[in-house]
Amino acid sequence: MMDAKENAAAEENVLIRAGDCTLTFLPRLGAKISSIRVKGHELMQGPIAPLAPRTRTVAFDKADASGWDECVPSVLECTVDTAAGPAHVPDHGDLWRVAWEPITVSNTCATFRGECFSLPLALERAAALTQEGKGWQLRLDYKVTNTGNHPAPWSWCAHPLFASEAGDRIVLPDSVRELRLAGSGGARLGPADTRVSWPMAKLANGKTADLGLGQPPESGIGDKLFAGPLAASESWAALERRRLGMRIRLRFHPAVTPYLGLWICYGGWPDGPGPKESCVAMEPSTSAADSLATTGPWSRVLAPGASFSWPMIVEIEPI
Repeated sequence: MMDAKENAAAEENVLIRAGDCTLTFLPRLGAKISSIRVKGHELMQGPIAPLAPRTRTVAFDKADASGWDECVPSVLECTVDTAAGPAHVPDHGDLWRVAWEPITVSNTCATFRGECFSLPLALERAAALTQEGKGWQLRLDYKVTNTGNHPAPWSWCAHPLFASEAGDRIVLPDSVRELRLAGSGGARLGPADTRVSWPMAKLANGKTADLGLGQPPESGIGDKLFAGPLAASESWAALERRRLGMRIRLRFHPAVTPYLGLWICYGGWPDGPGPKESCVAMEPSTSAADSLATTGPWSRVLAPGASFSWPMIVEIEPI
């Protein structure tokens, strides 16, 4: 049963639907997409801890770690220098921690706006769900705005935790032959910044593993990798849920979000006792690194009052 805090959050759910596909948003919890259900099948990772209000300092692994959040202005906790002085960004950014304001809501569309606290940034996300033949399309339009008086560095990473199980298949463009390793539980893929072959990878112990093939949760796998920059015709990634007969494909803008983070977790996170994730997160990103403090050709700065917009599309279709 849900406790009082969960009930309070559930009372404020926002739903949109098209045919047999329903999305649920939690405005008070970062406008999280907590559920995508298709014909009764849940496609998102469920909560590993009770849904409850967050603080500005709580670690991501101490919260529910479920559904689809937006990571702004950084994924990793870091401190960055700005014209207004040092800014400390918490774990997985600001926006999953704060209530978002509903802007417009209808049966098939919902727009929310959230404001950061570590940097003067606001993110608006518009979601529109349509039925396309035998499948569905979710179009997401994003706009980030500098609400302050000084230039502000920023990055964005989608954080959709799609439920996964043994036998599922992660599909990447043919051009992706290797990825950069950001981290791997137990260092099974080697140290950070190792170049890892895709999909057949050599493990640190000398064995070979198919990284694209879903594994059972008892395997204890937790790997984060990056691909990109990707070519314009190959800015996509897909998860095939074989048992459900469904494919989830993300298409993203090659100029704005040319990088793809890939979080593969089959019982390998969080560390310590307690429930674990069993999911695949395909994470279009403006950056090739999880930390805003790691600079490169991907680094972005918004002038005071300036805005920047980009789209993303999620396709759900039978296979």
